[in-house]
Amino acid sequence: MTRLRVAMVGLGMAAGHHARSLIDLADQVEVVGVYSPTETRRLAFATQHGFPAVSDLGEIFDRNFADAVLILTPPNTHLELVEKAAMAGQHILLEKPLDISLDRAKAIVSVANKAGLLLSVVLQNRFRSSFTTLQDMLRTEQLGTILEASLSVRNWRPQQYYDQPGRGTLARDGGGVLLTQGIHAIDLLLGLAGVPAKVSAFARTTPIHRMETEDLVNAVFSFENGATGTLNATTCAYPGYPERIELICSKGTAFLTGDSLQATMHDGRTVSAGANMASGFGSDPMAFGHELHRELIANFVGAITRGERLVVAGDDALRAHTFIDKMLGSTPA
Repeated sequence: MTRLRVAMVGLGMAAGHHARSLIDLADQVEVVGVYSPTETRRLAFATQHGFPAVSDLGEIFDRNFADAVLILTPPNTHLELVEKAAMAGQHILLEKPLDISLDRAKAIVSVANKAGLLLSVVLQNRFRSSFTTLQDMLRTEQLGTILEASLSVRNWRPQQYYDQPGRGTLARDGGGVLLTQGIHAIDLLLGLAGVPAKVSAFARTTPIHRMETEDLVNAVFSFENGATGTLNATTCAYPGYPERIELICSKGTAFLTGDSLQATMHDGRTVSAGANMASGFGSDPMAFGHELHRELIANFVGAITRGERLVVAGDDALRAHTFIDKMLGSTPA
């Protein structure tokens, strides 16, 4: 079987998890080149993982070079790189968030759609067994109707995390805790409960951090069916705690804590699922394995080569961006 030719652009903090995943999937993919504008990083990464290093970004986006590209660069570079990939006819796996603003995020989805290319986004927690189990329970109405859907993201990031150039700025990251950390759990919440219709939020930067964007957000919201919810997201909660989604439903209650699901129905039945995976909620953002990244990339490859359903499409990520934009836009001056 011919392997999918894949290139990587951006070799920063998250790139190692992608590299290990691609090595695991070597029977399905061939890594034809990796690129970073920093020569020492590029050569060290290529040597470590056994991939070819490419010194010219233009070579990556040559129409004959690769079938798909993993774009793992800072958020403010995404739109222009997606446009290059689209011009080259390359399918795109894009690191979250889509970009630094909702308008640029919408443009990315539009570019991929108009080019007829697959766009997937690195929201790998969609592949947690606890999440898929809870989705199935809601789809089969085991829990009944959602009455309340709430989310708590209580991460910890020390000041040195934000001392890195560009981190926590509007120019490079586009936002703080919501767009950078909370987006993973927000994506799961929306995948379970849908998109809120009305939102009101307070956001601030606390004395814990010296940074441009928000490190603490509290929000309340409601859905079209009358269900309500709350959100708390922060990077100030030392030493960091697993994110938690709580669903109160007409037939039972479900708690999704990290990758651990506990659900109890009115009829006495209980359901447990999950592998208790770490998720980088403490001072080390990458303190977790690459298993979910591997499942995400395998799905991306399968969607291209075998027509499988894409689990995390660009439109899914756009929903999270839209909700985040509503929360920050509702914050009183």
